[in-house]
Amino acid sequence: MSGRRTVLAQPRGFCAGVRRAIGIVERALDLHGAPVYVRKEIVHNHYVVSELEKRGAVFVDSEDEVPRGAVCVFSAHGVSPGVRSAAAGRQLEVIDATCPLVAKVHSEAVRFARDGRTVLLVGHEGHEEVEGVLGEAPDRIVAIGTEDDVRRLALPDGTPVAVLTQTTLSFDETERVVAALHARFTDLVTPGDDICYASQNRQNAVKDLARDNDLVLIVGSRNSSNSLRMVEVARDHGAAAHLVPDVRHLDAAWLTDVSSVGVSAGASAPEILVDGLLARLAELGFDRVEFQRGIAEDVVFSMPGRLADPVTGRVPRTPLAGEVSAATGGV
Repeated sequence: MSGRRTVLAQPRGFCAGVRRAIGIVERALDLHGAPVYVRKEIVHNHYVVSELEKRGAVFVDSEDEVPRGAVCVFSAHGVSPGVRSAAAGRQLEVIDATCPLVAKVHSEAVRFARDGRTVLLVGHEGHEEVEGVLGEAPDRIVAIGTEDDVRRLALPDGTPVAVLTQTTLSFDETERVVAALHARFTDLVTPGDDICYASQNRQNAVKDLARDNDLVLIVGSRNSSNSLRMVEVARDHGAAAHLVPDVRHLDAAWLTDVSSVGVSAGASAPEILVDGLLARLAELGFDRVEFQRGIAEDVVFSMPGRLADPVTGRVPRTPLAGEVSAATGGV
């Protein structure tokens, strides 16, 4: 096919958990006014955080930094019981934006630990989601990240274990780690696939992009686990690939001898950043945009009841994909 083209992935960008989390902060600001404190980044995207700061959200590293009695939103990545206890001690008005799929992993960790199993949590050390789950039963949960970690585990092979995973991992890489665990432990249970639907769908779409394009660009922040995994997936499937936090990070040299560019976005990246990248690619000659055939996502998570309208008692619905919000800057 002649000409230079850009192929836009489907699905891409915001997932249901991210839309819900951003909507929670916006709704809290509407109800309570500024400032509303948010523990950690509500989602891992610099643009989203900056836009919410403009509205009056204050992002802090610890609940200890929140004034006593103030409104505090827990991020989509979840928190440990210790954080919840500390927030209660400070009499904070907590609004929990933990993604329901992350909350499910917390519940599974508690259940298996109570059953006397050692919980092996496949994830990236230091990630907020992993730290939160570890806090549920620190004496019974062990974080691992690689097949080498499986071999180094100081546990008898007959130890009753349960395997859980961080929700934003590479599906293929995680399968290899879980296979190594199955090969080693004789009493192992898994509750099912913890990697969220959005991460799987975006990774599958990126595999197709990598097969059909010379270069794959993933819009997402550097601390976004699912965005980084998408870059890795593209490279593993034969394409040159780069993370693009925003259009300023696009290096025109990447386009040398490239005729087709695939573009996607991590689950916490707003469409306005994709639009900026597409506009710059068009300026550089990639002005023919094609759309990948892919899965249409219709998952919606409900908002917390404590955000109900004080007059009508109605709980606002979570913004749907494609709707304008202060944190997306439009679509």
